[in-house]
This record gives sequence, structure tokens and C-alpha cells, in this order.
Amino acid sequence: MVTIEGVINKSIEVLNKELGKYRIKVKKFLAKGTTSFVFLGEFGGSDVIIKYQRPDSPRRNLEKEAKILEILKGSGITGELILYGKIDDREVLVREYLNGLHLMEVENIERHHLFRIAEKTYKLDTLGIDHGQIQGGKHILVGKDDIWLIDFEKASMNRKPRNLTSAMSMLFLGNNIVSRRISEKFNITESFREEMRKALKYYKRNGDPREVFELIATL
Repeated sequence: MVTIEGVINKSIEVLNKELGKYRIKVKKFLAKGTTSFVFLGEFGGSDVIIKYQRPDSPRRNLEKEAKILEILKGSGITGELILYGKIDDREVLVREYLNGLHLMEVENIERHHLFRIAEKTYKLDTLGIDHGQIQGGKHILVGKDDIWLIDFEKASMNRKPRNLTSAMSMLFLGNNIVSRRISEKFNITESFREEMRKALKYYKRNGDPREVFELIATL
């Protein structure tokens, strides 16, 4: 009988054999995603993230993510791409490991976090890439000195980018664990929310994020 543990262990064996040619080693299994297994690995003395397409997934999303990561190289928006390829006709992607917490796990969100989220989502907008999954907060990683956007499997250069708008709506206008923490800490008023709505409308119309940043500066 085939078990998920058996499939994961077999995947580790295959990855270590093939990625070992590039001096990349799997350290441990992290998670089972919708289309891939995620592992913590090591390359050149540093930790890396390894995504390996699940054998039961017909969807191939990692090539698209690799292309996006190539475009974002050196931008500081996300981790650097190290390798993309196929092993046993299954996609594999290796990227830089980013040490941080998912935004929804951060209990004490600081103003500089909000600025960095706005800066990086705006930068992504200017590059013409729509992440597509900003709203939930799972794909925003908060580190000690910086924040990053992660997991670009569903990103697109064909949709109109809405990263800044989606992020600000999630942080200030939605009703979720992140917005509630922010509202409580910074005493967000209905007046502030209304001003944010106006700032986002202005941004959508003119592409100028200045009013959004000015509002964050008042917190």
C-alpha cells in the first residue's frame, strides 16, 4: 500500500540523488502544497527551499514561478531563484530560504512593516506582475529587518497588477486577524479607512501611491 510518507521519503531519495549533482541537499520535509511538496534544503552552506511537483498533480506551476523569479532577480521582493528543472518528469524549483514569519503569525506588527509591504507590493505593480494571492497574508513573510512576498505559482503578467491595492485592503479595510491586530494597535478609525479607500481609488486611476504612503505615515 502506497502511503504519503512513503511518497515523501521516495521524493527525498530522488531529490538528493539528482540535486546532489548541484551540491544541493534535502534536509527535511516542510509541507504538502496543492501541487508540490516543500522541503528545506542546503546549498553552499545556506538554507534553501525546494519545491517538487507532487506525483498526483497534473498542474505544472513551477515553470511559471521560475520565470517570475528570474524577472524579480535582484529586486529584493522575494527570494532568489537558484535552480529550476525536471526530475522524473516532475518539476523542481530551488530558491533562497527567507527567515521569517507569515504575516498572520506576527502579533506585533510595526509601522515599518506596513511601509515595507506597501513599498514591495507597489514595486511589484510597476514590474507588471500580479501576485494573485496577497489578500490572505499567507504569502507575506516578515523577517527581522525586512519583508518579502513568496510563492508566485499563481502570479501573472497578463492580469492588471493589484498588489498594492490588495495588500492595503487586507491590512486596513478587511475583517481578518491581521487587520484586527493593526486596528487595535494603531487605533484605526472609520475616517482613516475612508481616506485609505480614497487613496486607493486615486492610485487605481493615476498610478500614484503617494497618498497611500502619506496615510501610513500618520500611524
